[in-house]
Amino acid sequence: MLSHTLILEIGIAVGLVAIVGLIANKLKFSVIPFFIIIGMVLGQHAPQIGLVDLTFTESKPFIDFMGRLGVLFLLFYLGLEFSVNRLIKSGKAIVTGGTIYVLLNFTSGLLIGWLMDMPFKEMMVLCGIMTSSSTAIVAKVLTDLKRTANPETEVIMGMIMFDDLFIAMHISFLSGLILTGSSSFWTVAGTSLLALGFILAFLVLGRKLVPAIDRLLKDKTSELFILVIFALLFIVAGFSETIHVAEAIGALMAGLVLADSQYIKKIEAMVLPYKDFFGAMFFFSFGLSIDMMSLGGAVLWASIAAVVTVMGNLASGYFAAKFSGMKPKTSFDIGFTLSARGEFSIIMANIGKAGALLPVIQSFVVVYVLILSIVSPLLTKESRKLWKLLFGSDANTAKPLKKLSDLENNSTG
Repeated sequence: MLSHTLILEIGIAVGLVAIVGLIANKLKFSVIPFFIIIGMVLGQHAPQIGLVDLTFTESKPFIDFMGRLGVLFLLFYLGLEFSVNRLIKSGKAIVTGGTIYVLLNFTSGLLIGWLMDMPFKEMMVLCGIMTSSSTAIVAKVLTDLKRTANPETEVIMGMIMFDDLFIAMHISFLSGLILTGSSSFWTVAGTSLLALGFILAFLVLGRKLVPAIDRLLKDKTSELFILVIFALLFIVAGFSETIHVAEAIGALMAGLVLADSQYIKKIEAMVLPYKDFFGAMFFFSFGLSIDMMSLGGAVLWASIAAVVTVMGNLASGYFAAKFSGMKPKTSFDIGFTLSARGEFSIIMANIGKAGALLPVIQSFVVVYVLILSIVSPLLTKESRKLWKLLFGSDANTAKPLKKLSDLENNSTG
């Protein structure tokens, strides 16, 4: 029987998330770490005040479900903004920089996993956690710093797109490795290939259905319009889960297909509030599942991993700037911006949790995400000052001043 305080508890949870979001905006920080922290603070050690249980014990299943919807809307919205054609047109610089970015971060995950003496499955999850940059934080930082029109921003977003494409492939691999519960190589390989086949087939066949979907959406009321969109999202995500492909990948595929719709702007505008609301509840619900007392063992390794991530991303930023023909100082802008970790790292950790992997993965990702979701925006903001402090001004930016005598000589010459 449902508690008579259920709606009140959910209302208080949403209110607390809103309050910490307002505080984050006031401080000009990313809201993601604030949502996670408030969840951890209230999660398992909060008091009960009157009729309200601040551990949200009875309402937690509903909050968890809202968090699950948050994952679907986050990936669906990402798919709507993703364009394979745009990635191809972005050029060799982005593909090369993106490849180096993925290789350096994935290798870092292997190194940290080996040093922590993790089993293979846990190590693969850790590699995904350390490779997946946070699209949400990166986009917010670039907007807040008014750098969206800067030339390096195109490279950053191109590398993010490349990374997201890799993460989609890696999630499909983890689905076969972890979610099937099988230790057989052929079972894992078969499930992973099935996931890859599903993605490719959906991209090919799904796009051919776009004209039919557009006809279905034509001249529909806002109510019917959003019902059709949500039906497509949940059916595709639900079907992908039945064939052991993570539901998040199904949501991403649905977004990728609808990205070619002539109603893309209307779809984005309608989905955005749901993405923001349920996305916030996703981070809050993740925080609720974490016991702060269990984080101690992961602090050292997560801190080391955060440092390794920043250094690796600076290296990938250097190569991306070089191949793009940009000034060396832009490598700091690119590297620090891409170091942010958030939603996708947590999605990877949740796959590990669903597969009953070692609890250290959850503790690790909390500390790792909190560090980089706070430090990365700060480093990005001060990237120009840090470059100047370490290397001084670019030699080619300091032009010699012309004297009056030089101008007279030129005029008489």
